[in-house]
Amino acid sequence: MNPTNHSQVTEFVLLGLSQIWELRFFFFIVFSAVYLMTVTGNLLIVAVVTSDPHLHTTMYFLLGNLSFLDFCYSSITAPRMLVDLLLGNPTISFGGCLTQLFFFHFIGGIKIFLLTVMAYDRYVAISQPLRYMLVMNPTVCGFLMAASWIGGFIHSIVQVGLTIWLPFCGPDKLDNFYCDVPQLIKLACTDTFVLELLMVSNNGLVTLMCFLVLLGSYTALLIMLRSHLREDRSKALSTCASHIAVVTLIFVPCIYIYAKPFRTFPMDKAVSVLYTMVTPMLNPAIYTLRNKEMIMAMKKLWKRQKDLISCLEH
Repeated sequence: MNPTNHSQVTEFVLLGLSQIWELRFFFFIVFSAVYLMTVTGNLLIVAVVTSDPHLHTTMYFLLGNLSFLDFCYSSITAPRMLVDLLLGNPTISFGGCLTQLFFFHFIGGIKIFLLTVMAYDRYVAISQPLRYMLVMNPTVCGFLMAASWIGGFIHSIVQVGLTIWLPFCGPDKLDNFYCDVPQLIKLACTDTFVLELLMVSNNGLVTLMCFLVLLGSYTALLIMLRSHLREDRSKALSTCASHIAVVTLIFVPCIYIYAKPFRTFPMDKAVSVLYTMVTPMLNPAIYTLRNKEMIMAMKKLWKRQKDLISCLEH
């Protein structure tokens, strides 16, 4: 059934980050740089993991997938936001809004499930090192990745399915720079109390529970590491610290946005910018700066590129 049959609103106005031209231009410069670093950093990790045979392990396979998802996640909102900041034409069609909402929650859902898989991978590697290759074999790894994508799709289609039937008869102004459930539901011309409870349960409480489970698992890992040799403990601690930092950066803003009633608060846009723009940029740095294997692989990739350029020039 066509949703426009139930709605007088055919497009929404995105209020964005600011209505002041000077601020919009400043934000355009800043977030253009942020997006460029996000794309470069994440695609570099994907290229390094793909090209270096020494990194063809489960841990780096999962890391490469996370970087690819971070690239996709930021690309769902950032390009349109940058265009709107520069041109000042912040309108989006009803269908375009639902499409953006679908992919935003699709990729975001995959990331949450993938982080859970990465935590499980580290748990097996540290608690059962001799059985690690048997437990986390390529078949199991592929199955877990497929399950993450299916889980993300189911999560996202539920969001769209609950939203698409709502009647929108005005107002048409979304108080954000992209389409998301909390802002969209507030514009519906009907009582959305029950729907908000469903959304908070589906998004906020599930995210909170996953976050607490992940923190608990990493706490157990840190306690377990006390009995390991110093060299092994140092490497494992570095990996766990990176994972905990990324998990915190992703989950805490999501919990703030989705685990509370859908009301507007002063910090909402700042938190939205944090987890849609800043966090995908920081993840490559968090995973690479303390990872000697990644740094060595990047150096080798850079050397191969220089050698290739030299051969082409001669």
